Amino acid sequence: MSKIEALLFVVGDDGLTVKQLSQLLEVDEIDIEAGLSELETNYTESEERGITLKNLAGTYQLTTKPSFADTIKKLVENPTSHVLSSASLEVLAIIAYKQPITRAEVEDLRGVKSERPIQTLISRALVQEVGRAERTGRAILYGTTKEFLNYFGLEDIKDLPPLPEGESIEDNQETDLFMTKFQEAFSNEEQNN
Repeated sequence: MSKIEALLFVVGDDGLTVKQLSQLLEVDEIDIEAGLSELETNYTESEERGITLKNLAGTYQLTTKPSFADTIKKLVENPTSHVLSSASLEVLAIIAYKQPITRAEVEDLRGVKSERPIQTLISRALVQEVGRAERTGRAILYGTTKEFLNYFGLEDIKDLPPLPEGESIEDNQETDLFMTKFQEAFSNEEQNN
């Protein structure tokens, strides 16, 4: 049950099917279904839990309980009161330097899922959809916004600090470079606002 919960937490809104969980955990589907049922019962019967298990068209995902909608609404309506996480800053830097870029390309560079940080950046109006890739699947392309330029005091995206000579965005040190530059700029803006 705890392994199912961990996997569902990590995949977030994408969710997983019984078959996918069975393959990942190398357990029979009937055992996965029993674990999901027990997990759902635990969430439903416990008033101390803020999340629940949903089955949407055969895909299971963890969601917040409807009774907490008002609490969550406060967070969503006022996202600017929160400092961007390290993950969001890293994604923002990658998008800024590599735009237009798909979520899959960001995830490939980071090595971890990036859906939540991208959604956070969209809600802050720092990143927006700028089109669709011409490849199979026509994935959404992301780029920075005018708000991004204003927030960091840039007139144009070309005003971003250059990467050090001999380094590309794929190098192992790019995270440190991005995080340092963007955290400095973000901290200065937060203090000025």
